[in-house]
Amino acid sequence: MSLKRYLGNSGITVTLVIIYSLLALGILTAAGFDGDSPLVPVENSAFDEPQNAIEGTTPRSFAELAEKLAPTVVNVKVTKVMKTELAIPHMQEGPFGDFFERYFGQMPQGQEPRRAQGAGSGVIIDSEGYILTNNHVVEGASEVTVTTSEGTEYEAQIVGRDPKTDLAVLKVKDKTGLPSAVMGDSEKLQVGEWVLAIGNPFGLSHTVTSGIVSAKGRVIGAGPYDDFIQTDASINPGNSGGPLFNMRGEVVGINTAIVPQGQGIGFAIPVNTAKPLIPQLVSDGHVTRGYLGVTIQPVTENLVKAMGLKEVTGALVSEVVPGGPAEDGGLRRGDVIMEFDGKQVKDNHALPAIVAATPVGEEVAVKVQRDGSEHLLNVEVGTLESEVPSSNGQGGSEKAQWGLTLQDLTPALARQLGLPIDKGALVAGIQPGTPASEAGLQRGDVILEINRSSVNSAAEAKGLLKNNGSADTLLLLVQRGEQSLYIALVAEE
Repeated sequence: MSLKRYLGNSGITVTLVIIYSLLALGILTAAGFDGDSPLVPVENSAFDEPQNAIEGTTPRSFAELAEKLAPTVVNVKVTKVMKTELAIPHMQEGPFGDFFERYFGQMPQGQEPRRAQGAGSGVIIDSEGYILTNNHVVEGASEVTVTTSEGTEYEAQIVGRDPKTDLAVLKVKDKTGLPSAVMGDSEKLQVGEWVLAIGNPFGLSHTVTSGIVSAKGRVIGAGPYDDFIQTDASINPGNSGGPLFNMRGEVVGINTAIVPQGQGIGFAIPVNTAKPLIPQLVSDGHVTRGYLGVTIQPVTENLVKAMGLKEVTGALVSEVVPGGPAEDGGLRRGDVIMEFDGKQVKDNHALPAIVAATPVGEEVAVKVQRDGSEHLLNVEVGTLESEVPSSNGQGGSEKAQWGLTLQDLTPALARQLGLPIDKGALVAGIQPGTPASEAGLQRGDVILEINRSSVNSAAEAKGLLKNNGSADTLLLLVQRGEQSLYIALVAEE
């Protein structure tokens, strides 16, 4: 009697039971059970023969990968000295409290320094002790300490910060020979590919989570260089600055942001964004970017019809900055930038990153659509003067560290802010606890003078601040709305 005849209609069921049993015992693998593919040897790992995870199925285990990568990840602990409002306790109640509230509108307040601590993550990118992390993890820190997977603590210093991309580089003091991670290529990442995140969520040191790449090129409103990897690998507060690895064990992103209301929605800065910036952060402490001098907007279906364009692509120029590189190169309002330096401009989000990465002073070809035809223009890339670099040391004790982030005031910005002027250095940000913050400067203020010298741009302001770096005080003339006022900045002792 044959086996088939003996089993009858239940033969298929029994066969499947046997197969599932073999799978459970590890005799067969899911990757090998297709009749053609060879069995995957158990001893192989992601490091024995690097391969893209998309080529296989769900990994058998992340254990070996995590074990090898963990020494390259550090926990970052920061200490900040903050000044907080301090109410006078014995006057909160009783007749004095009523008196002050009735006649002065508030209780008398004092200020008391307070040491606040925060935590994040970082990844060692060089055996000399250089660590890549997020700017928001270390911004304003007076002390930085990093802890390895073995529990060893090292003092670190901030060598460079770039608020625009939220990246920073630290350096472990007096220590070399540290294990470092390999930088990958985030352009080669594919949606659906397996990734691994290692970090310090909620202070739980060296936590490993896994997931897949959910999307690429996400725009989340984080700034002009929005281009994030979305992943469902669990990312929580404290993961910021930690690495996102592919299955080759390469860093492909720096975990940065989450959607608080959602689950499995995290964002990482592509490592290809970080790689060209790291040398500048190490050598200069800040990033110098290319500048074109245009205001752009997206190309929509309605604009394509109204302007007689060929397709919904490129970046539409809505304004050209007078005297800027774009105007000098012949760009006009209404041009649609299709290519910049040989690189395709898919949309208005792509252009700022392309321009920023172009070397200053280089003459590049810019292809535009204008009045239904294509034109090729030559533009010399300028320097984006958007920030006043602060001291790279901790503590904010350097007199040059006034705590200002500046950008040029353009006519378009002046109109948006309702300002009666169109020149000056616009205050785009104030660092807490710095002279600028203490003096009462506000975002949206426009600096017109520094120590009686006129200011027409962020570049001029930067030069004057640098030249007055050793001064104890600065006298600023500021435009705030319809009014102008003087503000004195006093350097911290």
